[in-house]
Amino acid sequence: MLASRRVRPLTGGWFLNGQNLYMAANERMLDHPLDNPVWHALRGPHACFAVGHGLALHYQRDVAAFCAIDESNAQAYADLALDLPPGAEARLVRREVDPLPDGWVEVSCIPLLQMMAGASDIDPIDGPPVVSLGAAHVEAATALVDLTKPGPFGPRTLEMGHYIGVFEDGELLAMAGERMHLPGYIEMSAICTHPKARGRRLAEYLMRQRMHAAFQRGERPFLHVLPDNDAAIALYRRLGFEVRSEMQYLWRKPAAALSRS
Repeated sequence: MLASRRVRPLTGGWFLNGQNLYMAANERMLDHPLDNPVWHALRGPHACFAVGHGLALHYQRDVAAFCAIDESNAQAYADLALDLPPGAEARLVRREVDPLPDGWVEVSCIPLLQMMAGASDIDPIDGPPVVSLGAAHVEAATALVDLTKPGPFGPRTLEMGHYIGVFEDGELLAMAGERMHLPGYIEMSAICTHPKARGRRLAEYLMRQRMHAAFQRGERPFLHVLPDNDAAIALYRRLGFEVRSEMQYLWRKPAAALSRS
């Protein structure tokens, strides 16, 4: 049985449609859903991608290499170890650097900024034709991600949400899309532009489209960015994003698995 948590009065959401009842319920908790986004995505709209036991969940690894625990304790980490692929590390997106449990090793700890859109809508701008990206575009999308390195991207990441891109002469020049999906919130991700197309506002053009679509669904866009990525942060601020929280991208591995790898 899960331990009970203290609650605070409901402060209210930003939207008034019934879609966000789960979000409103979670706002009553001591922690905001975005403090543990992977957990709430896999317990909610992305449950179809979830693998896990008890207090731990994982995305199917070819979809996204993210894991989550509901609470930071020994039982949660024991559950987390059960579904890790052999030799793989758990990749957690957490509000804080949780204490490292016995039997686990810290592989990496990467600070992130979590930014959230503050407006209630955004106007699209004119631009070139946009293509919805699907299975036929995985190779092109992976090539652009490998070149520009916007963040984690797997063979099935395009299944997580609606990704769009701009092609020119058969080459993908820019893309943006939706990754983690929580009730009431949608993460903007894979925002990248080929070096030869920079200065054409393609990333802004695509982001405005996805943000506008999210607002129309009653969902609030958020994203994660490295603190030293000044150019990206400047773009996101122009689009109305503000820093909501510092986050931690924790890579941790059971010590036994580390010794075998």
